[in-house]
Amino acid sequence: METIGLVLLLLTLPVLVFLTYRVRAGKGVELRPLPGLEELPNLVGRSAETGLPLHVSVGVAGIGGSTTAETWAGLTVLRQLAEAAAACDTPLLVTVSDATVLPLAQDILWRAYVRNGTPEGYDPTQVRLIAPEPMAYAAGVSGLLERESLTANVMVGAFGDEYLLMGETGARRGIHQIVGTSDPQTLPLVYASADETLIGEETFAGGAYTMRLPVQIASLLAEDWARWAVAAGILVAVVIKLLL
Repeated sequence: METIGLVLLLLTLPVLVFLTYRVRAGKGVELRPLPGLEELPNLVGRSAETGLPLHVSVGVAGIGGSTTAETWAGLTVLRQLAEAAAACDTPLLVTVSDATVLPLAQDILWRAYVRNGTPEGYDPTQVRLIAPEPMAYAAGVSGLLERESLTANVMVGAFGDEYLLMGETGARRGIHQIVGTSDPQTLPLVYASADETLIGEETFAGGAYTMRLPVQIASLLAEDWARWAVAAGILVAVVIKLLL
């Protein structure tokens, strides 16, 4: 299996380099639409109009474990929202479950305000450490969703069965929800309660859609090309099998 993975990596690298060159050259490469990510700036605008905060959760995991990638995906989405919120002087309410994520989330908010020339607008209490245990975190966030008047609820990161407690509360209160996770057992719960869902790998696409870095865009395009290549290979194998 390691050999197969290495071969696939070597086959993908030239494609990634080629696509990165095309993106940097402005060859008109377009990403497929992801409504959940494309709607994020509108949520900040709506929050600025109403004066109500926007809740952001980066999941129930921390940095350094098996779900680090999901946590970084949530922090990437937070970075985009923080930049837009700082520009509009719009309040964000961020909740984290792990102490390793707390300083990172606070730093993202602080840098956003500094880049927009309003460091005095930064409030470290905008980021709240709820609880390290998933169900306790879910209970804390559910209470927050129940008490606070919010524009929307954005949750991107690692979630398990505890998500149902938060998602059901948000849906019952009529809060607009955008949720992304890669856990296949949690996705049905997300799909049933969220207005927009980021499914699996779409959760990790935030950087390409928000920061628009050429290598990230090229990476997404390479994944799409690889998916079509695998589908074509399966189709060819089935046809050959039927003919023989």
